[in-house]
Amino acid sequence: MINKVEICGVNTSKLPVLSNEVMVGLFRDMQAGDKSAREKLISGNLRLVLSVIHRFHNRGENADDLFQVGCIGLIKATDNFDLSHNVRFSTYAVPMIIGEIRRYLRDNNSIRVSRSLRDIAYKALQIREALVNKNGKDPTLEEIAKEADIAVEDIMFALDAIQEPVSLFEPVYHDGGDPIFVMDQIGDEKNNDGQWLELLNINEGLSRLGEREKKIIDLRFFAGKTQMEVAEEIGISQAQVSRLEKGALLYLKKYM
Repeated sequence: MINKVEICGVNTSKLPVLSNEVMVGLFRDMQAGDKSAREKLISGNLRLVLSVIHRFHNRGENADDLFQVGCIGLIKATDNFDLSHNVRFSTYAVPMIIGEIRRYLRDNNSIRVSRSLRDIAYKALQIREALVNKNGKDPTLEEIAKEADIAVEDIMFALDAIQEPVSLFEPVYHDGGDPIFVMDQIGDEKNNDGQWLELLNINEGLSRLGEREKKIIDLRFFAGKTQMEVAEEIGISQAQVSRLEKGALLYLKKYM
């Protein structure tokens, strides 16, 4: 879908390309009140939207939907662009198009985030953008929190909450051979070889215990019962359960 020629009724193979000089002139005309200049600027920069949505090709989203959302970002960029900043329009517009698409993906994510958290996160992102434009560099979290009058921890939590989930099968490296996926870089501390061998040892050791000792270990450590509960179920005293349990554990420790 992301590679089709026609998106939202627009033939992407015939999209116009405007030179920087032409765009500067159109922006001056638009800011003087020429509405047709605004339309020419938007239609003449649709290739920016097209290039951005290719970055999201692995999300499984409909290309038409992403293109429409990207156009909203382009329109916002067109209406807010300031020629006095002395930067190319594409430099200003691409981050705004990306931001609009990311907001759309977050709001339509299957992982739901509370409205209050999203509001804090979006406020922090807006403040970040304003500080970048003002100071020409990325602000720290502390600076954003101070400007927003919100605790740093709340800002961090909100920004983490709206992060896009990453598939375990997302490729992270490719050297011409087999790709390396996210899943390949995640360790499993519960199912490593050492744990597996230990489990085999425990099962082998349990099989060598007497039936009563085996029953006590099973009820205590696999069923989670107290020594008193085990004593009532087996029909012996709690002191006997304690003695038999200690003996069984000592045997298992020696065996392993």
